Amino acid sequence: MKITPVFHDTTLRDGNQSLAKPWNLEAKLEVFGLLRALGVEKIEVGFPSASVMDFETCRTIAQTADGNTTVGALTRAVEKDIKTTYESISCAANPRIHIVLALSPFTMENVLKMPPERVKELAVESVAYARSLIRDRGEVQFTAEHFGDCMENLDFVTETFLACAKAGADIINMPNTVERYRPYLFTNMVERVVKALPQSVTASVHCHNDLGMATATSVESYFAGAVQIETCMNGIGERAGNANLFEIAAVLNNCGVDTGLNMKLFAQTAERMSELSATPIHIKAPLFGEEAVMHRSGIHQDGAAKTKNMAKGAYRPMDFSAIGREQNDRMGFTSQSGRSALTEILAQAGISLTAQQAADFIKICKAASETEGELSPDRIIALYCAVR
Repeated sequence: MKITPVFHDTTLRDGNQSLAKPWNLEAKLEVFGLLRALGVEKIEVGFPSASVMDFETCRTIAQTADGNTTVGALTRAVEKDIKTTYESISCAANPRIHIVLALSPFTMENVLKMPPERVKELAVESVAYARSLIRDRGEVQFTAEHFGDCMENLDFVTETFLACAKAGADIINMPNTVERYRPYLFTNMVERVVKALPQSVTASVHCHNDLGMATATSVESYFAGAVQIETCMNGIGERAGNANLFEIAAVLNNCGVDTGLNMKLFAQTAERMSELSATPIHIKAPLFGEEAVMHRSGIHQDGAAKTKNMAKGAYRPMDFSAIGREQNDRMGFTSQSGRSALTEILAQAGISLTAQQAADFIKICKAASETEGELSPDRIIALYCAVR
């Protein structure tokens, strides 16, 4: 039996920082409430040292959080930033200081401009300082930024992780900060690190979606031993976004894993998140895109019609009611469509067709569609009334 995954959501930090207009306190409080309603218990609320507004919003959220919520905040591996972060969330019942420092060869050389051993020392010093502040009242998480680029120095990175764990890190986070390669290469690294970590330390992943594989990589990382999965609602985030909370939970649920989340709220929450972030959901987006339940091909329509009342449909990934979307299958009629679509569309208007009637009528509808494009239900009914 798999361990229930820990969803550590970073919408309020990683998602917010990617917005053209970052959220104010009122909006952040609403997003926080949406996450809690979903059942997310680990929430990163911001980057306190980024601005006065972010510090104040982090502190306010920390003050309002219930005792079942872990309130985290991100900090660089800089003593004054760690102190600022602690001051912003220390009032929470369960605070988490999240330290990030790059360990990839490329970034250490070209961005940090530090030798690896000094970076390792800085990581350990930062974790130890955070632990001295938070003591046993909360958690310390250490993230190796650009972990996905650490294939060539994974032994060094693992040694640094172990040293950080010894210094007081409760969670070791492995981000695919910039997605570059196939999921297997990343999850293989995750598996190697998980095997090396003490059982008292929680392994975590944080995947970006630069090549469109953040959901797959996050899910496979969970099965490779990463209990904590970092996510953003609707997959918002820097560049192409972060791993999508809703997609990951839906996949795990399909695989028989108890997500511990209130999945029936997903659809309405995704819609509200789209409004709050001013980021439309693409019509072809998985799960919540307007056309994620649409069938236009005759072959697909036939299978969908024959399995419409089953939990597993011939051409859909799941029973969408599980995520609060009540319509499982929708049919549109084009020149590529078949008799099943006509039968279903007319049946909804109280009109039944025999097999022969459908065979005759489809010729008329296809001819119309070749010039008009997709026919609306009203147009199909009008054509039917004209020839009956």
